[in-house]
Amino acid sequence: MPSYVIPDKCDGCKALDKTACQYICPNDLMVLNKDTMKAYNQAPEMCWECYSCVKICPTQAIEVRGYADFCPMGASVTPMRSTDSIMWTVKFRNGMLKRFKFPIRTTPEGQAVPDGGYETKSDDLKSPYLFTEPASAGMDDLPPVK
Repeated sequence: MPSYVIPDKCDGCKALDKTACQYICPNDLMVLNKDTMKAYNQAPEMCWECYSCVKICPTQAIEVRGYADFCPMGASVTPMRSTDSIMWTVKFRNGMLKRFKFPIRTTPEGQAVPDGGYETKSDDLKSPYLFTEPASAGMDDLPPVK
């Protein structure tokens, strides 16, 4: 299920030119309806449910189905973002609530290091040394490319 904006909760980010969900959506799917001043997903079939808009929405007006790895079928999930973490609330079909907190990346915008701070032995970002192999595969060295 793609992202869905609950019109009663959306305030269009206080009528700014660009809403938070517009800013964060990697597919540029979220737009602001200038007549109603409410955001909406203009192409739901293109949404890959990355949760970016859901996590950044200041009014919790956007919903997406919960992934099966932490939210069973029929349950709803709501994130509440703070400066250093996201508090996830899962509401099960029987009404039971579970909450868990997950830290967020606090790297300032534009300051992310592509190699994550690990020695790559190369400046080429396409180098195989940027991947987790060979260590995570239990190998001493990468096999040669033919």
